[in-house]
Amino acid sequence: MRTLDRKLASIRAGRYTPADFIIADAKDGDIGFGRAAPVPDREHPGRFTPRATHLQAIREMTRSGLVDVMLMSASTCERLAEEGLFRDSPVTPAIRLNDATDIWSARGARYREEPSRYHRTARVEQARKYADIGLYSVTYSNQRDIDAMNSEAYSAFRAEAGAHGMRHFLEVFNPAFDIRLTPGADIGAFINDNIVRTLAGVMAADFPQFLKLQYNGPRAMEELASYDPTRLIVGILGGAAGTARDTFELLSQAERYGARVALFGRKIHLAEAPIEIVKLMREVVARNVGAEEAVKAYHAALQKQNIRPVRALAEDLELTEMPLKRAA
Repeated sequence: MRTLDRKLASIRAGRYTPADFIIADAKDGDIGFGRAAPVPDREHPGRFTPRATHLQAIREMTRSGLVDVMLMSASTCERLAEEGLFRDSPVTPAIRLNDATDIWSARGARYREEPSRYHRTARVEQARKYADIGLYSVTYSNQRDIDAMNSEAYSAFRAEAGAHGMRHFLEVFNPAFDIRLTPGADIGAFINDNIVRTLAGVMAADFPQFLKLQYNGPRAMEELASYDPTRLIVGILGGAAGTARDTFELLSQAERYGARVALFGRKIHLAEAPIEIVKLMREVVARNVGAEEAVKAYHAALQKQNIRPVRALAEDLELTEMPLKRAA
């Protein structure tokens, strides 16, 4: 049994401990950022390393066994699975199964200025050969016709996935622009209500294995995580790279208020030492170290490995993400 399935079983049985916290490495950036998905070339600002560096980072993280899930684009998963990377591995390969327009992030693009619309490039029947779980994303825009269309597309996806024995987890982004909520309304409450409303019509066979959503602060996290904790398993996405303190504080706060999964892309992908930062993420979740202590330990690891940090320690100890600042 892979670690993902073992941990999900513990959570569903009501036996969660911090050892059951699920960490996923989101290495699916090529389906959103395109050529800019591999890490920036630190020796040549404005340029990016080749795809080979992206593939090698996936190999190294998978072989470390530190994460439970490796999320990739379909073509990346095919390539690495054909190599045998996931054979006998405790890490579960997962494929991004849709690429809605709000993840289209080509340099110079303005797609995120408009409501997200459904779109799928990957084909479920092909993806199923290499993985039995994938990500599907939706974004609620507070526009009736668009939200209804996207919900119907999600229903069609679930039928297709079910026909091919493909499990999924559901990603819900915050909209990237003002969606004109009623005065005094909270975006976290809006997202929570739409998640529960959408999934109320979904039977067990099609229900997402867990959620991936933005951290909208303690109140919103606790509200959703406490709703049906052994069935509706809540996870957080990482968002921007931020500081090392942002990474560890987000993990600590979210787990404390009910999150059981973290799916971090840029917070791992753009770290100076991805393996080291994930090791310390595990320590933070286990409550062996606090967020500030983890930052200091991370910089000590960088120094030991002669890796030049992007930020000085004092800067990396700062909180820059507003929901984290409010709750720290």
